[in-house]
Amino acid sequence: MSAVIHPHGHVAGDHDGHDDHHGAPVGWRRWVFATNHKDIGTLYLLFAFTMFMVGGVLALMIRAELFQPGLQFVNPELFNQLTTMHGLIMVFGAIMPAFVGFANWMVPLQVGAADMAFARMNNFSFWLLIPAALMLVSGFFLPGGAPSGGWTLYAPLTLQMGPSMDSGIFALHLLGASSIMGSINIIVTILNMRAPGMTLMKMPMFVWTWLITAYLLIAVMPVLAGAITMTLTDRHFGTTFFNPAGGGDPVMFQHIFWFFGHPEVYIMILPAFGIVSQIVPAFARKKLFGYSSMVYATSSIAILSFIVWAHHMYATGMPVTGQLFFMYATMLISVPTGVKVFNWVATMWRGSMTFETPMLFAVGFIFVFTMGGFTGLILSMAPIDIQLQDTYYVVAHFHYVLVAGSLFSMFAGFYYWSPKWTGVMYNETRGKIHFWLTMVAFNVTFFPMHFLGLAGMPRRYADYPMQFADFNAIASVGAFVFGLTQVYFFFFVVLPVMLGRGEKAPQRPWDGAEGLEWEVPSPAPFHTFENPPRLNADATKVLA
Repeated sequence: MSAVIHPHGHVAGDHDGHDDHHGAPVGWRRWVFATNHKDIGTLYLLFAFTMFMVGGVLALMIRAELFQPGLQFVNPELFNQLTTMHGLIMVFGAIMPAFVGFANWMVPLQVGAADMAFARMNNFSFWLLIPAALMLVSGFFLPGGAPSGGWTLYAPLTLQMGPSMDSGIFALHLLGASSIMGSINIIVTILNMRAPGMTLMKMPMFVWTWLITAYLLIAVMPVLAGAITMTLTDRHFGTTFFNPAGGGDPVMFQHIFWFFGHPEVYIMILPAFGIVSQIVPAFARKKLFGYSSMVYATSSIAILSFIVWAHHMYATGMPVTGQLFFMYATMLISVPTGVKVFNWVATMWRGSMTFETPMLFAVGFIFVFTMGGFTGLILSMAPIDIQLQDTYYVVAHFHYVLVAGSLFSMFAGFYYWSPKWTGVMYNETRGKIHFWLTMVAFNVTFFPMHFLGLAGMPRRYADYPMQFADFNAIASVGAFVFGLTQVYFFFFVVLPVMLGRGEKAPQRPWDGAEGLEWEVPSPAPFHTFENPPRLNADATKVLA
């Protein structure tokens, strides 16, 4: 076959017998049997947004109840079900699948691979999410209602729940299996399928952060599976791992859970660091400051995340020596995080910056994530944490890191890459409306919670005394504005782009953007890089 390789890796020339495989399949088969990384990435993102909306509705029910003192809408038992399910759905149903969606879309494009390494396993890992999500949410309709022991699933509460606890445990097993398969796929794709000339230290930061995240997932998801399986056997098979009546120890559950849970919070933020590290240089029109230090900082965060788990457990009667170790280790982890923030600011320093929506969300991310980091540093100190443990101060801290961290970076990533995904430019004015409403409403919702926590308001309570009324009312108003803003985002930003309404996106919509994803047309063809592209010296451009 005589052929010419186009810059974006397509083969032109004589047709051969395989041409029927090159177009996109049509109809429902395209999505049910999808093996193309772009289609699977789209499915992940749509699934995650759906779950984000479900989790958001539960959050608004919580805030409606807390709008004023007294019991308004739900009883305390249902309130605990709402807080538990909100946490589980947002962590395992929204944030993690969304980042896997970004990885599916962008990793092959950024490393010059034709697709993910294991295309059918990729399909399987997505479709596991649907029954898992249905099983998780169905808890509300089972006898006794949804699980209500908190998203951390602490024993002995989980040993006393109704049948929804079992369906929840099975759902988490499926979600974990999906994450492990997705991680194996990402690691093999990155290590084995990079274009010739792209060494590890020339990979885009988003690829680096996902490589490290995937190793974290493979390391800790089996730990969670072990903890919830032990819970299951305690519930039904007569074991007493966590039941003191049979010689078990409920605090052991906390150790096992947080050994998973602390790396898990970095699983939810490292890909966000990667997205922001792509966007800031593009809109500052400079190279990323301190690329290698960013890679080492990301690796350090991942390694240190395994030795800080018990800072969640200062109030369990830990010996002072243990408290001191976990306190210093936790403070240490703020150093590589500080390196990252410094590098982003240094990248922006004296750059010729413009503030399109992706950059607004990226700068918003840096500002608000740094605030969340500082409150984390405060909580790392054992004497302070014992006062603030299980108060709204902790709720404020982790929402600053997870909502303003993970979620803001995803919005930034959507605005940055959607022209490449869809071939259509989003509406810039609507994007900016989305940013400012989100930013203001987020801070109105969660900033007052710091003061509530400092004043001693415990979390997971459906009612509270009068002195907490004002800040709770403000937070509830902010929460409803925040929620409605995301509905606006879907109907007025995402849908028009998905339906192809808007001006056509150029191949390289952002002046300063570098990387192989900008070397293919917009929208990215169904098959890209069918032949490995030849790269320039810094692996950011394809040579003709």
